[in-house]
Amino acid sequence: MTDIRLSEEQKQLIEELGVFHEQTGLQPAAARIISLLLVSDKYELTFDEIREALNLSKSATSNALNFLLSISRIEYITLPGDRKRYFRTPLASWERELQRRVEGVLKGNSLLRKVLAQRPADTPEFNKKLEEVIAFTDYMQEEMKEVIRRWKESSARR
Repeated sequence: MTDIRLSEEQKQLIEELGVFHEQTGLQPAAARIISLLLVSDKYELTFDEIREALNLSKSATSNALNFLLSISRIEYITLPGDRKRYFRTPLASWERELQRRVEGVLKGNSLLRKVLAQRPADTPEFNKKLEEVIAFTDYMQEEMKEVIRRWKESSARR
């Protein structure tokens, strides 16, 4: 039996966050797990705590956790002498995760440059839109560096 007790307000917030995460492409179970890990009073939850709190089957819980782990949306820890895994959101490493996502966008942009280089000249409208995407991504990269620099400066003053 789980010791996770959720208020009605927390349950509603988990549902709202879950819908939001579904709209970003996550499956419903994975979306609810991310939401639970953010909302729960406990920072780290076991498989059974997650399964029972969300009323999911073992299979749905296992599949969703494995998926979230594979895309680095959650992480787990183990404790000495305890065979259980404790799942949590990687909030402590949010800067590293942001950098990983930016690098993914940059890799995608590099691939788009290759696509553009091999595009036929007789598709000018398509090529122009591709050039715009590449230019915007370049612009976003430079702006993101500046935003991070300014944020670090302001947080250092707090």
